[in-house]
Amino acid sequence: MIRGSRKSWQYFGLGLAWFYLLLWPLLGIRDGELHFAQATAVWLRVAVGATICFALYRLGKAGRLDGALKPLGAARDAAWATLARAPRWMLLVPLAIFALSYPMLTNRYAQDVAINVLVYICLGLGLNVVVGLCGLLDLGYIAFYGVGAYTYSLLSIHYNMPFWVCLPICATFAAIAGCFIGYPTLRMRGDYLAIVTLGFGEIVRIVINNWMALTGGPNGLLGIKSPGIYLPQLVDGSFSFEYLVIRKLEYLYYIILALAVFTIIAVYRINFSRIGRAFEAIREDETAAELMGVDTFRFKLLAYALGAVFGGLAGAFFAARMRFVSPESFTFIESAMVLAMVVLGGMGSIPGVILGALALVALPEVFRGFELYRMLAFGGAMAFMMLVRPAGLWPAARLGKRSDDTE
Repeated sequence: MIRGSRKSWQYFGLGLAWFYLLLWPLLGIRDGELHFAQATAVWLRVAVGATICFALYRLGKAGRLDGALKPLGAARDAAWATLARAPRWMLLVPLAIFALSYPMLTNRYAQDVAINVLVYICLGLGLNVVVGLCGLLDLGYIAFYGVGAYTYSLLSIHYNMPFWVCLPICATFAAIAGCFIGYPTLRMRGDYLAIVTLGFGEIVRIVINNWMALTGGPNGLLGIKSPGIYLPQLVDGSFSFEYLVIRKLEYLYYIILALAVFTIIAVYRINFSRIGRAFEAIREDETAAELMGVDTFRFKLLAYALGAVFGGLAGAFFAARMRFVSPESFTFIESAMVLAMVVLGGMGSIPGVILGALALVALPEVFRGFELYRMLAFGGAMAFMMLVRPAGLWPAARLGKRSDDTE
């Protein structure tokens, strides 16, 4: 125990030294001059806080804080037991009230961040069907996002079709794209499947970037219509409908909130259905699932199509909100971002994906006040979360239990 503790402290000291060296390119050298004071001051603050946290972690792991933390553990267990006995609506009602009143309590900047979070929640939950439930690594998921965005853009510009009519069409085209990539490639497994999906995502981006006559190429598409609703009105005794275009952020927030709630309910129903059980069987052991009578190819193809549907819906909203789309919005970095949300939050877990989207979209905005070392603080926070919670912030019940047993 002493030797292991000493070794862990040595690694911790090396980590602090590496962090100090990493600060120099960011803070220590500016305008050709050395600034010892600023880099050292930042390092000392981080080092003191990290040392205190690491010492508490080591004491807790050695069992020396059990007596002091026992009352807190008992209170935590009692709180969880109370929440488990409470009806589900008592937990959802406060959350629903907060979500519905959010635009009234916040400013324009906070509403814009919330809209981005909800868009990534839709994308993360769609990818969670493929990666988390079915266990298929997809590195080109953002292609379905682009298919939905460009489908709505073309229908809106050339045919003047309303947003609500285009939504199911965008979802259908995205599902067709999912079947198009899934049918010839799902015989592959593991790294080979990941490489093929990465290639498909790049193919879609390159086609969008080079098909000037249809997509506008690098210039993108401009003039996309915003969502709208028909409101009844009575004028001079005659009843008619007035079409109201929705452009304010607070109203767009409610549209993406409705899409996110629909995505959450749909993924939840898929997870606890016969199809979801087949997805889990394929994820755990594809060969055993096939021997038990599960048509693995058909269900994997269905997983790609279902995941693509939610990506297409999010893409349609993205185009309607921005009123402009270009290939730069659908790069591999976006696919990696969505995949990181699923892994960080917990594969197969709906609350985990929501927390992952909050962490990767909202957390950088919280660190925006750190200016130069904002991304360094963000990356450190992400690394700390992965060390403390290797199975994710909120892992699925089965996956979380299995990872705990493995540890």
